Amino acid sequence: MLSLPDLVDRDERLVHRGRWVTVTFLVEVGAEQYLVEVVHGRVADVRRGPLVMPSWRFALRAPVAEWDAFWSSDPPPGSHDLFAMLKRHALSVEGDLQPFMANLQWFKDVLATLREGRR
Repeated sequence: MLSLPDLVDRDERLVHRGRWVTVTFLVEVGAEQYLVEVVHGRVADVRRGPLVMPSWRFALRAPVAEWDAFWSSDPPPGSHDLFAMLKRHALSVEGDLQPFMANLQWFKDVLATLREGRR
């Protein structure tokens, strides 16, 4: 199975669209934490927790079942999109939202690369 950096790197359009994105953000899948470092649209590093005092600009937090639904090959309505998950209160977004909102489609597409069938 390919890792997130590999999945993003093999999609040159995605890398090009994210060329101005340089940020570290946290993805929390239930109790599991992942610190994702992005440099010029490429995922440079993903560190799995436990993390001691991680530094991040924003965090995306949801229960395991919600991420499993989002990452399924055919996500159900309400789980197909980060904003749909947010609207249902299944996802929380915390921290400095500017980089997330300014590059919203890029972040949606990056996380969607982890869907079953796309890996």
